[in-house]
Amino acid sequence: MKRFYKTVTVGDGNSIRLDGKPVRTPAGAPLALPTQALAEAIAEEWRGQGDTVAPATMPLTKLANTALDRASALRTDIVGDLAGFAGNDLLCYHAEEPEILIARQHAQWTPLLDWADATHGARLKTGHGITHVAQDADAIAALRRALEALDDWTLTGLQTLTTITGSLVLALAVAAGRLTAAEAFALSRLDETFQTEKWGTDEDARKRAAALAAELETAGKFIALARA
Repeated sequence: MKRFYKTVTVGDGNSIRLDGKPVRTPAGAPLALPTQALAEAIAEEWRGQGDTVAPATMPLTKLANTALDRASALRTDIVGDLAGFAGNDLLCYHAEEPEILIARQHAQWTPLLDWADATHGARLKTGHGITHVAQDADAIAALRRALEALDDWTLTGLQTLTTITGSLVLALAVAAGRLTAAEAFALSRLDETFQTEKWGTDEDARKRAAALAAELETAGKFIALARA
């Protein structure tokens, strides 16, 4: 849509205001943020628009709208969906061959699985290949409790982190500051990186990976700013 405002300010309650008028989410809630840091970052997205407002260039605003409109109302469903990843976490499925990739996965993934156990009391089992690894109910329940303890803002960012990486453990590690978003993305793509080293880079695949990495970075930034 055409840009209809001149000034963007942060008002009371860390709300976003265009020419002094409050911005509202698609569901009609005031776009009010939990911290000034996040409010200022979102205000910059609005200030950065040209003659037209392009929502695709405002990822933090999109996440904030989701947090305000969906996270509370659909919290039980969101937690359930994310907890489902615990039963099939990427870090639990190691390669069958070659040995160099298996060793790389073990060296880089095992410390995160140990972290999940030490931090959340969730000891996840691992296997090789695509055969399903049945996880203990206690481990799944522990990770579900970790999700339930998160605020709506963190939970919203965690949806993106988990979906892109395929790993609830990696997502929780980013939310806790154990990993950066870039580190989590690299860990989630050990197999792809190995194949690239062996066969070279496909340009389309490189572009897709870059887009996913940017989306993951935004989700990590969103969580951090919401807590600042």
